[in-house]
Amino acid sequence: MEILSKFLEKNGLVFAFLVVGMIMYGSGIMSIRLTNKKIPGSAIAIIIGLVLAYLGGVFTDGQKGLADVPFFSGFGLMGGSMFRDFAVVSTAMGASLLVMRSTGWVGLLSLFLGVLLSFLGGVIVAFLWGYRDAESLTTIGAGACTYIVGPVTGAAVGASSDVIALSIAAGVVKTIVVTIGTPFVARSVGLDNPHTAMIFGGLMGTTSGVTAGLAATDPKLVPYGALTATFYTGIGCLLCPSLLYLLMRGIF
Repeated sequence: MEILSKFLEKNGLVFAFLVVGMIMYGSGIMSIRLTNKKIPGSAIAIIIGLVLAYLGGVFTDGQKGLADVPFFSGFGLMGGSMFRDFAVVSTAMGASLLVMRSTGWVGLLSLFLGVLLSFLGGVIVAFLWGYRDAESLTTIGAGACTYIVGPVTGAAVGASSDVIALSIAAGVVKTIVVTIGTPFVARSVGLDNPHTAMIFGGLMGTTSGVTAGLAATDPKLVPYGALTATFYTGIGCLLCPSLLYLLMRGIF
């Protein structure tokens, strides 16, 4: 066991790929035999991954989920931003520039509409929690956009560390919901082509959630959704600490 432990720790990334491959293979079988392909295997794999991450964090009292377990330390690198961004960029090889341009003003409108709706939802929840100052309301509203926009906005407007933490939590919850929920609602909302993928990315905004959700739905749609979701983050970082914050100051 000691030799095995040292071997796995030294080759953590390779072992992480092996475990993910086994989960994907098992999820594919479960999708076919248990759900008759009604639930994509990728969606089942995402749920299994979230459960494993939760269990890893609970049993180790750590902060990195399954990566806190020495055997699975390679997941810390595999699940990091470098591999995530590499995967997104690699899928862009199949994207069509003509299709992106043809989406036109609808894609741009989805960006602003997505930021405003998410911000409004976050402000309403924060108000119901009892927050009345513009700084807290703006920060939590920004966190509802993404967990990146939240802390950026909180630092800019001078929100407390507790409120910034809440904004990050709101963004993480949104990411998880989008990740798991996308494959289930894809058919009902017509999420089966590049145009709707770009609009979906603009409305949802969370790059990680949109990327994972579209990967579980149709990998060919990932670069289109990721494109507008990335712009969403930038627009959120511009609007929330400036125009939307001034609006909150005027109201509260």
